[in-house]
Amino acid sequence: MPPEVDLEDFVVRARFAPQGPLRVAVSGGPDSLAALALAATTGRRVVAVHVAHGLRSSEREIDLVRDAAVRLGADLEVRRVQVGLGPNLEARARAARLAALPVGTATGHTADDQAETVLLNLLRGAGADGLSGMRPGPTHPILDLRRSETEEICRRVGLAPFRDPMNDDLRFRRNQVRHRLLPLLAEIAGRDLVPILARQAGVLADEVAHLEALASALDPTDPASLLAAPRPLARRAVRAWLRGGSPHPPNLAAVERVLEVAAGWRRATEVAPHTRIERRAGRLVLVLANTPPPAVAPSGGADRGRGPRS
Repeated sequence: MPPEVDLEDFVVRARFAPQGPLRVAVSGGPDSLAALALAATTGRRVVAVHVAHGLRSSEREIDLVRDAAVRLGADLEVRRVQVGLGPNLEARARAARLAALPVGTATGHTADDQAETVLLNLLRGAGADGLSGMRPGPTHPILDLRRSETEEICRRVGLAPFRDPMNDDLRFRRNQVRHRLLPLLAEIAGRDLVPILARQAGVLADEVAHLEALASALDPTDPASLLAAPRPLARRAVRAWLRGGSPHPPNLAAVERVLEVAAGWRRATEVAPHTRIERRAGRLVLVLANTPPPAVAPSGGADRGRGPRS
C-alpha cells in the first residue's frame, strides 16, 4: 500500500478476520479491488485470489489483478474454472467462482449487493433466512460500504477497475433488480432504499440466529417434541435435519409434509428424489431408495417401511 494513501475512514468499517493471512477474492472490479486495498492496510500477508472462468477476457483481468496485487503488496493466486454455456449462466458462473475459493476467503460484497440479494430472495419467495441476506464478518468484510465508496477507495489508491459488461446485461435478474427495480422503488419511496434494506436484513439475521438456537434444542426425529414446539421452531428443526450438509435447504412444502407425518396425518412422504421420511416405532426416519430393510423389524404396531433407520 502506498504510504501516502489514507483509507482510515473506510478501514474502521471493515470486518476482516482478526489474525492470520487474509485471502481476498478479486475479480478486478471496484468492489473487490477496494476490499483488497483495505486488507493491505492491516500489515498482514494478503493473497488476492482470482477465479478465471473464461466467460470474458480472462487474461486481461488477470493482468489487472496482478498489477493491483503488486501495487498493494499482496500475493496473487489464480484459479481457473470452466463454465459451460446454457441456462442460468450468471448463477452457474457465480457458483463456480464460489466453489473455487478457499474456505474463509473474503469477498467484496457491499451494502448495495445486500439490498439486491434481499430483493432477489423476496422475488423467489424466501422466508426470514433469505431476507436476512449475507452476514457481515470476515467473509463479507465490506458489507457496510456502498459501491460509491469502493469507487472512491480505488481512486485514492490509483487503481483502474475492470468494467464487467455482464453487470449491465438485463438478461440477468440481478441486473434487472440493480438497474430497474431498486431505482423504481427508491423513486416511489422518495429515498435511498439500500441502507433501509440492509438494516432490515441485519435485524432479521439477529432474529433468525435466535430462532435457530431455540430450534437446535428440538429432536427432529421425535414427533412428540415437534408437535409440542411452536410451529416456527418445529419447521426449523425439520429443515436443518433434512438439509444436512447441503447448501440448499428443503422447500417449505417438504417440511410441512414431514410435520404431517409427525402428526400422524401421513404415513410417509417424499422429501427429495429417492429420499423419504417415514414414521417407525414412534420415530421419524429418513429412508433412501434402493437400500435394504432393517435387520430387525420395528415392533409396537408402527408403520413398516423398506429402508434402514438413519
